[in-house]
Amino acid sequence: MKLLRILAFAVLATGLSCNSCNKPGQPDDSPQDPSQKSGISDVTPVTSSLSVELSTDKALYKPGETVRFKADNVPSGAKVRYRHQGTVVAESPLTAEEWTWTAPGGDFMGYLVDVYTMRSDGTEVIQGTIAVDVSSHWTHFPRYGFVGDFGQEKLTDGVIEAEMAFLNRCHINGIQFYDWHNKHHWPLGGTRGTLDRKYRDIANRDVYNAAVQKYISVQHSYGMAAMFYNLCYGILDGAREDGVKEEWFLYKGRNKNDQDSHELPAGWKSSIYLVDPSNDGWLDYLIQRNDDVYASLDFDGFHIDQLGSRGTRYDASGNEVNLPVAYAKFINRMKAAHPDKELVFNAVSSYGASMIAGTGNVGFLYNEVWDSEKQFKDLYTIIKSNDAYSNHTRRTVLAAYMNYNHKTTEFNNPGVLLADATIFALGGAHLELGDHMLCSEYFPSRAVKMNSSLKTAIVRYYDFMTAYENLLRGVSSQAEVSVPVTCTDASKAVKFAVWPPQEGMITTYAKKLDKKIVVNLINHSSADQLSWRDMDSTMPKPRTYNSVPVSLNVEGETKRIWCASPDRHGGASMDLAFEQSGSTLSFTVPFLEYWTMLVIEF
Repeated sequence: MKLLRILAFAVLATGLSCNSCNKPGQPDDSPQDPSQKSGISDVTPVTSSLSVELSTDKALYKPGETVRFKADNVPSGAKVRYRHQGTVVAESPLTAEEWTWTAPGGDFMGYLVDVYTMRSDGTEVIQGTIAVDVSSHWTHFPRYGFVGDFGQEKLTDGVIEAEMAFLNRCHINGIQFYDWHNKHHWPLGGTRGTLDRKYRDIANRDVYNAAVQKYISVQHSYGMAAMFYNLCYGILDGAREDGVKEEWFLYKGRNKNDQDSHELPAGWKSSIYLVDPSNDGWLDYLIQRNDDVYASLDFDGFHIDQLGSRGTRYDASGNEVNLPVAYAKFINRMKAAHPDKELVFNAVSSYGASMIAGTGNVGFLYNEVWDSEKQFKDLYTIIKSNDAYSNHTRRTVLAAYMNYNHKTTEFNNPGVLLADATIFALGGAHLELGDHMLCSEYFPSRAVKMNSSLKTAIVRYYDFMTAYENLLRGVSSQAEVSVPVTCTDASKAVKFAVWPPQEGMITTYAKKLDKKIVVNLINHSSADQLSWRDMDSTMPKPRTYNSVPVSLNVEGETKRIWCASPDRHGGASMDLAFEQSGSTLSFTVPFLEYWTMLVIEF
């Protein structure tokens, strides 16, 4: 039986790293059976202080573009290292607090950049980390944010700049402008060439065109895309005076006596009345209104919304309207009218998702997730279904509102982080970051806020998703494999379960790609529910595990095992000692709080 052994000289509980990518292996002097193969690598102890704050000048970079870094408190003797999928691609001494790096030529690649020092005892200290996304287009790996307030206070010096600087630090590369518009059927505040200084949104809040323009300008300076929000079929009171025709209306019955509508609170500008989104007259009309928007404001595309399943609905001629089919026609007409603009369409509770994806004309798939899809396992179903609907060509972003019952003024950190760990490990992204953190479907609501520790953790999680995007999101659910993991020390009382999550278990979710198996360990073992929503903010902080010996079965000869976690060392990768006997691979998982990613290379 073949035996491959890599020996380590330190205890993994301290987070030691076998940096085999940097240091050549040394021969083992012990006698060897001719049928066995063994090797040895130097082991470098690793710890972290994460005292150096890092930033970049953009949310993403084209291949070959210059990346500009800033750091504060760079210690003497520091080095900066650039890694792709855990492998060093460049490294140099760091002697200044500002420097540049030329992004490599490969497209759609994620990198983890870390600043580190070496102690006199040989310990490597990670001082700070940041991710870099090298992608020629933002929708390949969408990290979607929002803005929902365009009042006069946003024009105060530094307000918009500070908001967007934080989103840039989280590598948010596309922004949804929620409720920026004047009327659903006439979104522009004013007319082409004559913009209103201010106007009222649907909730009768002041919107300043100067604030909308400033947001777009600052976002573009970071390489972010600006997407204007609107319904595909909404009109307000007075729409007839603006040129909307009654023959475009959508009705609850065949007799044209009950126009479909969405009631809104008293004191708002209007309730929303619905038209048939596939009516050619309406499509021509809205395309003209969008022409006005694009001619007046430098938006990069249209974020299209709907209201979910409406039941059976009819057009003005008494014909039943198949809304998902109508959505597809709407998307195709909007794309044909402005082929250079990006489109995103909201599949509310997955309604119409297959038709939306089937157009091939949306940049990524966007699902607003509600109680009918409240379980962790439902998130997997959405992402897997979207993969299939798009022939595995589009990524998924989930609008998933946390701690929805709002019984506290701060988000429950464990609920948010466990939801993000699950979504990101499955290959999705989470719409949650904007001019504040999102807590409900009414994006301007600021009822719940991030505390400072959550804000720090969120930066680490978005660094992690970006740095390891090729492993997490670079392949679809087609690549998933089942990798059972077993704890080999009964006294640890650690239990693993292959996806879906189970109470009291650490969940494993794995994919195979490029002679690698990526095994995500998601810590649902302390969860008080299997719902991602954490409605009442009761999700407890998970038990932290250290030095868990495990085994799993693999096919082929293992060359390297490494791990990384957004919860430790700023996501920097650590090589692990391992032992392989036949198909059985044994090693120690050094750390697990919410999420640890294992990568096995063959």
